[in-house]
Amino acid sequence: MPAGEGLKMALDKRYEPGGIEPKWSAHWEASGAFRCGQRPDAETYCIVMPPPNVTGSLHVGHALDCTIQDILIRFERLRGKDVLWQPGMDHAGIATQMVVERQLDAEGLNRRDMGREAFVERVWKWKEESGGAIARQLRRLGASCDWSRERFTMDEGFIRAVQKKFVDLYNDDLIYRDKRLVNWDPGLLTAVSDLEVEQKETDGHYWHFRYPIEGEEGEAKEGRYVVVATTRPETMLGDTAVAVHPDDKRYADIVGKHVILPLVGRRIPIVADQWVDPEQGSGAVKITPAHDFNDFEVGKRHDLEMVNIFDQHAVLNDAVPEAYRGLDRFEARQRVVADMEAAGLVEKIEPHAHTVPTGDRSGVPIEPWLTDQWYVAAEVLAKEAIAAVEDGRTKLVPKTWEKTYFEWMRNIQPWCVSRQLWWGHRIPAWYAEDGSIFVAESEDQAYELARAKLGDDVKLRQDEDVLDTWFSSALWPFGTLGWPEDTGELARFYPGSTLVTSFDIIFFWVARMMMDGLHFMGEVPFRTVYIHALIRDEHGQKMSKSKGNVIDPLEFSDKYGADALRFTLASMEAQGRDIKLAESRIEGYRNFATKLWNAARFCEMNNCTGGAGDFNPAAANATLNKWIVGETALAAGRVTAALEAFKFNEAADAIYHFTWGTFCDWYLELSKPALQGEDSDEKTETRRTTAWVLDQILALLHPFMPFITEELWHAMAEQRSSDLILGVWPELPEGLVDKDAAAEIEWVIRMVSEIRSARSELNVPGGAKIPAVVRGAGEATLARLASHGGLVRRLARLENLEASDAAPGEGDAQLVVDEATVVLQLAGVVDFAEERARLQKSIDKADKEIKALSGRLKNPQYRNKAPAHVVEEAEARLAEEQAAKAKHAAALERLG
Repeated sequence: MPAGEGLKMALDKRYEPGGIEPKWSAHWEASGAFRCGQRPDAETYCIVMPPPNVTGSLHVGHALDCTIQDILIRFERLRGKDVLWQPGMDHAGIATQMVVERQLDAEGLNRRDMGREAFVERVWKWKEESGGAIARQLRRLGASCDWSRERFTMDEGFIRAVQKKFVDLYNDDLIYRDKRLVNWDPGLLTAVSDLEVEQKETDGHYWHFRYPIEGEEGEAKEGRYVVVATTRPETMLGDTAVAVHPDDKRYADIVGKHVILPLVGRRIPIVADQWVDPEQGSGAVKITPAHDFNDFEVGKRHDLEMVNIFDQHAVLNDAVPEAYRGLDRFEARQRVVADMEAAGLVEKIEPHAHTVPTGDRSGVPIEPWLTDQWYVAAEVLAKEAIAAVEDGRTKLVPKTWEKTYFEWMRNIQPWCVSRQLWWGHRIPAWYAEDGSIFVAESEDQAYELARAKLGDDVKLRQDEDVLDTWFSSALWPFGTLGWPEDTGELARFYPGSTLVTSFDIIFFWVARMMMDGLHFMGEVPFRTVYIHALIRDEHGQKMSKSKGNVIDPLEFSDKYGADALRFTLASMEAQGRDIKLAESRIEGYRNFATKLWNAARFCEMNNCTGGAGDFNPAAANATLNKWIVGETALAAGRVTAALEAFKFNEAADAIYHFTWGTFCDWYLELSKPALQGEDSDEKTETRRTTAWVLDQILALLHPFMPFITEELWHAMAEQRSSDLILGVWPELPEGLVDKDAAAEIEWVIRMVSEIRSARSELNVPGGAKIPAVVRGAGEATLARLASHGGLVRRLARLENLEASDAAPGEGDAQLVVDEATVVLQLAGVVDFAEERARLQKSIDKADKEIKALSGRLKNPQYRNKAPAHVVEEAEARLAEEQAAKAKHAAALERLG
């Protein structure tokens, strides 16, 4: 269905998103609307999509991420820019390997029996057949990425980029091999990043052990001990020191002396170190440098021995006494405690709730483990990345996240980038038999280097490990554009304009892209980083399958339409505030889509179609049309300013209230006499104005609700020069605002709104037409009554509306609009005595609720003990009751 070929159709009576959305998604992609490079002379705008895992399926966080990016992309595309939204997927090393290993396990197979090559082939086969479902799901939400450029972090070009990055960093002395502590997962048998470690609350114990102080003869001195506490007794077998604070006078006389390590007999020093907290426990701390990150740093400062007591399975090795060798760490814990008790060296045991670092995929407690790994000198690369945010080359929005970024970057540690997996980018390092290491982009190049140093007979073996997934994804902003080749896309679209992401990967991805972009490209990878909210359930609870409160974006897209889901997410995306998502909100914005659909049907039935054409909004003559033209200009300005400032909730709010309130509820209602009257210049102008305003609404709303707006765009005109997705963003001058016309129509709206409110408060039957008079009207009000009294009567359902100086009588209700008093003559329509009694009863009931809720909320115990969402609900109910009381009191006052 190409643009401009007579796509106009009669609108169905009901809005059915299920029949609209798939049609336009397929059409846009087939027509090339998403492709970059179609406006070679235009300003560029580029977003790189955070690559979802190839194993992933769409969750509500992805939906928010996708919605925000697509809003920005469609907004800038409509503004005439050459946009690129670069899509792709991440190979997700551990996650993908686990998926395939589970499949093999179900088939009775094991990857180690298969061998590396066969296993990797099996993973590629799975990827081609089952991976990437999330890309199809993103299309369902309307993601207008340039899908023709979709990349994968292990495609041929990315493999080349990753190899070059590793080799270049190695040659710059920024990658090296070292023996350091890592997060070791004994279940997966690999090092893992901090992001893959969960802190799980556990009820454990503090074991307080006595370490005998060495006497003059080199043996334990009878009767004198240092007491240390631990939650992991088995690690004492690897202790190489006891540390105390240098200012702790309790231990001043023994610093520099030694204790005899129980069960082992090892002589270990007592050292003074600022890291120790003298207020914690006994003020003395056991130091196990090979199995604790803090202890490792203490060990380096004091040149302590590093005794590694575990193998890769977290089983005790030959570095411990024979009685403990071969025991699992938890079996060893029980044995150590029993042996210490038997030796009389347990001071006390206390219950202790603490967190245990646990592998998020294996579910196994993580073990800090001393092992040889590859490291990036992140502390060197971080310096320029810190400066780039400090000097504004890259801005974080909201700005409050800069503090988090700086805190992490200024305390950054060497980055362990090797993983003991088979799926991923294999480390391009080869080892000779003498231990020499040759780092090169290919095996042939490695042999060239090795032969030049060791002769032609040299034999090499490649490193078995693969690189951390974040190592490759850090190249995403320029690797996807063709780097290390000098491509046209790289020159045109780097650096990117905006990155949209969540706060939890600021360190793991954003910071590393900053470091790589500055090091390899000499420029920041993006000008702005927008950090969006976390989505919780309607009570503010984190979503989880176990709680049964997960919202499936695909399910709700099918139920209410992707447009409704997108608009909901945008309307709730306020900077710095988590989203509390309820199904009722999505349903509400489906109703908004229905409202727009019905408004378009009204326009169609009244021949307000044909598009804006050559309509000149500045030439409108009728007061009503001048007013709506000005309101459209103001709304366009508000939406534009909000989107430019990444205030998505304000942008959504502006277009929502303009569409539903200003256009549908007021303009279309006020225009009915002109549209449904005799043919006239005013009728023609009103039709054309209505068509023009609807076009502006569709364009302003398109980034949020692309499907329904594209459908209505074509339904409203026989011919369109292009699809709406490639249309023009409304940039309307403030000169279109006619202050006199605005004053006239705003008076009508105030008058009608006040009368309607009074009717509602006083229980006036909806069908009753009541007489009314206006007292104390000034010249402006009298003139407006003459010009617009008929509109007010029709919309407020009044029998008549006349100026009068007569005093109000029995059965009259009064309300004030500007300087005038409107008197509604309700005798015979409303029983005033009954109504006063009803209103007083409502006020009394509200008072009772207000008193109860206020008392509850003033109670500190209630606020401290009740769940946050319960307190918030009580606060909301209090506000509702106070508003209801005020409303009823105002109504009672109207009755005199």
